Amino acid sequence: MAEAAVIDCIDGVLQLERYLELLNRDPLLTAKGPVRGIFAAQEIKPQARVLATDKGMTCALVDYDALRGLDDPTERLF
Repeated sequence: MAEAAVIDCIDGVLQLERYLELLNRDPLLTAKGPVRGIFAAQEIKPQARVLATDKGMTCALVDYDALRGLDDPTERLF
């Protein structure tokens, strides 16, 4: 499960935590272990990163322009 936002803070971490609590209630989803969360955003505030890490979530920075193909082609290898 991933929660994504442009610039995210503690509210996003708490929202992801609520999603994970609900998903972890389903025995079909947790048969091989608990559902884990990835907190993804273009920018993550330090407080949100600490809270997410303390709650066992992975944090990931995402470049939305690159995902949409709006990156600079001169910076690519191919």
